Amino acid sequence: MHTAISAIEPELRGDLTQVVKNYDIRGLVGDTLTAPLVTALGAATVDELGLADLELVIGHDMRESSPEFAEAFARGATARGARVIHLGLCSTDMDYFASGQRNAAAAMFTASHNPAAYNGIKISAAGAKGISLDSGLGAIRDRAAAYLDAGIPEVEHTHEPQRVDVLADYARHLRSLVDLSGIRPLKLVIDAGNGMGGYTVPAVLQEAAGLPALPLEIVPMYFELDGNFPNHEANPLDPKNLVDLQARVIAEGADLGLAFDGDADRCFVVDEQGEPVSPSAVCAIVAAREIARANAAGEAQPTVIHNLLTSRHVEEIVRELGGEPVRTRVGHSLIKAEMARTGAIFGGEHSAHYYFRDFWGADNGMLAALHVLAEVGASGRPISALAAEHTPYFASGEINSTVADAAAVLERLRTEFEGIELDELDGLTISERGSGEWWWANVRASNTEPLLRLNVEASTPELMAHVRDEFLGHIRQKA
Repeated sequence: MHTAISAIEPELRGDLTQVVKNYDIRGLVGDTLTAPLVTALGAATVDELGLADLELVIGHDMRESSPEFAEAFARGATARGARVIHLGLCSTDMDYFASGQRNAAAAMFTASHNPAAYNGIKISAAGAKGISLDSGLGAIRDRAAAYLDAGIPEVEHTHEPQRVDVLADYARHLRSLVDLSGIRPLKLVIDAGNGMGGYTVPAVLQEAAGLPALPLEIVPMYFELDGNFPNHEANPLDPKNLVDLQARVIAEGADLGLAFDGDADRCFVVDEQGEPVSPSAVCAIVAAREIARANAAGEAQPTVIHNLLTSRHVEEIVRELGGEPVRTRVGHSLIKAEMARTGAIFGGEHSAHYYFRDFWGADNGMLAALHVLAEVGASGRPISALAAEHTPYFASGEINSTVADAAAVLERLRTEFEGIELDELDGLTISERGSGEWWWANVRASNTEPLLRLNVEASTPELMAHVRDEFLGHIRQKA
């Protein structure tokens, strides 16, 4: 055994402590995230996950730094004995598909919706299983730090990396899960935000992968792959990034609009009137379809996961349809773990991440979009009517407040609302049910910034506004 990759001088490394987050790796290109650091992370991933002589799938998005980082990761992984499978350009859910289909660990190079100056890595264990800081990422970070200090020794037998194209197989798999061939014709406007949706939409919803045509007329927006995001940030969660899509849906007289984030694992829906559809409403629509499908297959009381920030309506519709709702904390790896633990058929988050048992428990924005299209196309009703049916309550959306001492504010809220129903599953959730009226408020601290995040939902708009303002007053009051 010899040292294939030398130790790295501190000024050339990047900063592991800043880039390894709770659920992924993310940093500023050339500053906190560098090629030598990525090479060390590749070697460390192989060692921590026991991948010597096993496949490791590596994919990347359209950011300028992504191909270089993917190659750097592969160098470290190959030195430690992994059989690297390069996917090349792909969406994050394509990377999960390859991980699930091949039962192989995977690394996806993307910074999702972050601006162009960022990049990152989403690492999965075999079968698209998520790992977090506590279940592998922390150990990978520490192993990588040791390699940066001492260099990376090469194993005796290394393997030549292979290149594999999974786009057509991915598209066929999604088409096999949701059949759109018999729906009424629909006109869609799709905003890919210059992200990976511009690569996957033509394959899944059109004929680029050689699949039969669907009864869909697609008006493309910003399908050109460009990691500099010249039109707007690929972050549909921010309302300003939906403005172009909303206007185009109305101008085109389209049935609905879809917006994907940068790595195309999240999908947002705009109705035919140009109004955003709540991700909770999408959760309810997809949950209802998946419960019906499970029941048709003879599965009684199937489990559906929802995080604690989705609308109360999601839990209600799951129970009404004979499913078993399971409330969880917020977080990608946490939801994946709960999907596996409970055997849930579907999981939904307020942030427009949608998880499917038929997709190895991983999230897939495109698959959620197929379900929405199938429901609109089969029901004969406009998406606005379906959304209204599944949005009976009133939500504040997430409101961030900068605070000096998050723990002190949370303690103040515990004292202020003592005697009212309170739980600490994730942050602090306080709720109250009166005669026909109810509300809940969740306050969570950011993992990375001095912020508290407030979400409120209530049975009436007036009550929601009152509770929201009361909580903001407590959160923002001077100590």
